[in-house]
Amino acid sequence: MNIYTKSGDNGTTGLVGGTRISKDDIRLEAYGSIDELNAFIGILCTENIEPHDNAFIQKIQHQLFKIGSYLATDQSATELKFPVPATDEMIQAIESEIDNIVSLLPELHRFIVPGGNRTAAICHICRTVCRRTERNVVKVSKAFLVHQNIICFLNRLSDYFFVLGRKSCLSDGPEIFWDNTK
Repeated sequence: MNIYTKSGDNGTTGLVGGTRISKDDIRLEAYGSIDELNAFIGILCTENIEPHDNAFIQKIQHQLFKIGSYLATDQSATELKFPVPATDEMIQAIESEIDNIVSLLPELHRFIVPGGNRTAAICHICRTVCRRTERNVVKVSKAFLVHQNIICFLNRLSDYFFVLGRKSCLSDGPEIFWDNTK
């Protein structure tokens, strides 16, 4: 297999279905953000996190590949391989994970400064990249058909990384709160 094809040397890339688009197209920005998020999640998986959390995060990674495939498909040229790339059940699973983690955490009354330890910091990077990804997908949805569950999935996923970051931080020290007097 040849890694370089040279077909993108003119600033275009191919969607699933064969359509060539500019590399600054909003669809490429959206599925590129999915890829970036998945790469940061890969870093998170290398951290010392609980096996249950690691297994759940790996499920998320596979789901993100389906979403990326959906966003990379020119629906006017070919059928979607995954017509519903983010199911109601997967969204419910994220909500359930959030609820389980929140039940272990102290109530929050102040803004948290991202960090505390390496794992928590990586969770916050995943959260912020997820939020940007969500914004990119919303832009795409204004011009192209995007299944609503994708936006919902990304919205919940960023919340999941927030609470996982809190849990990770509290596992070996206190959270850092924003001091608005500084």
